[in-house]
Amino acid sequence: MTDMTQLQPHEGKGIRIPTEAGIAFVLLVVMIGGAIASPNFLTLSNLFVLLLNGAVIGFLCLGQSFVLFTGGIDLSCGSIVAMTCVLAAVFIEYLGLPWPVAAVLVLASGALAGALNGVIIDKTGVPPFIVTFAMMGVAASIPQIITGAESIRVMDFGYRFIGQAKIFGIPFPVIALAVAIIAAAVFIKRTVTGTHIFAVGGNAEAARLAGVSTSRITVLVYAISGFCGACGGLIYGSRLMTGYPTAGRGDELFFSIAGAVVGGVSLFGGIGSIYGAMIGAMLIATISNLMNVLNVSAYWQPLVIGVIILVGVTFDTMRSSSRLSLPWVALIKQKFSANA
Repeated sequence: MTDMTQLQPHEGKGIRIPTEAGIAFVLLVVMIGGAIASPNFLTLSNLFVLLLNGAVIGFLCLGQSFVLFTGGIDLSCGSIVAMTCVLAAVFIEYLGLPWPVAAVLVLASGALAGALNGVIIDKTGVPPFIVTFAMMGVAASIPQIITGAESIRVMDFGYRFIGQAKIFGIPFPVIALAVAIIAAAVFIKRTVTGTHIFAVGGNAEAARLAGVSTSRITVLVYAISGFCGACGGLIYGSRLMTGYPTAGRGDELFFSIAGAVVGGVSLFGGIGSIYGAMIGAMLIATISNLMNVLNVSAYWQPLVIGVIILVGVTFDTMRSSSRLSLPWVALIKQKFSANA
């Protein structure tokens, strides 16, 4: 017979507020503030621009989050966008491949570049910062060498589907990102490998002693980051119908890190969620878009994002080192415990 006590709700528990609620509230405030500051902010045309730009940032932030979960960092994702953007144009225009085949090869190339980062980090013990910084230079140079720093025009109009198509009025990149977010969240929460990713980020040595293949996890998360960078490269190339050798080498790297950090992903590994990181990425994209709408000088935008990163990292560092105390939180918990 079923134990009826197991079916009763636990008294005194209250309603559990998702950890992503705080950053979601900040995003809502920014959206409302933007609408008040400029009547052009919430127009349909600007929302499409925001969603399309946010899709690229979202993919990069998604890949970056997987790496951050393990306590690493990927500085090469922006350059992988540039490399894969040009590779797509080369495959289509120079090799005459159909655009779907070219897209698959581009995604594989991005994943391979990321996996190479993971292999070097795992086998040599060189810090991820150094390895991915080196890959950033390599991936940035490849498209410049291939094209002589010139853009390659793509004439296969079917290629436009990736970055310009709309399904039921929704841009395809936004739909693709939504599918990727759901798949990533399920993968992280519902699979053994997802659990191992957080275990490696929490304590790599303890995870290894528990039987987790830390080498496989390291290669996997960097391959995912490279794959997501390639998704960004395809979106860029398809929107411009051009293999652009400097695509993704602007603020995208900083946006991907800032989005993940303000979304609650710890730089020290083992803490965070996919949904939080994605809300953080949308917040960063929204702030950037709002500054463009308000005609804020482009020179100020990296400063604003830099301050956001600094505040987020400082908060995360103090939280991780237990130097950040929030007495009112403890009082609230004590109050609920007493009532229970």
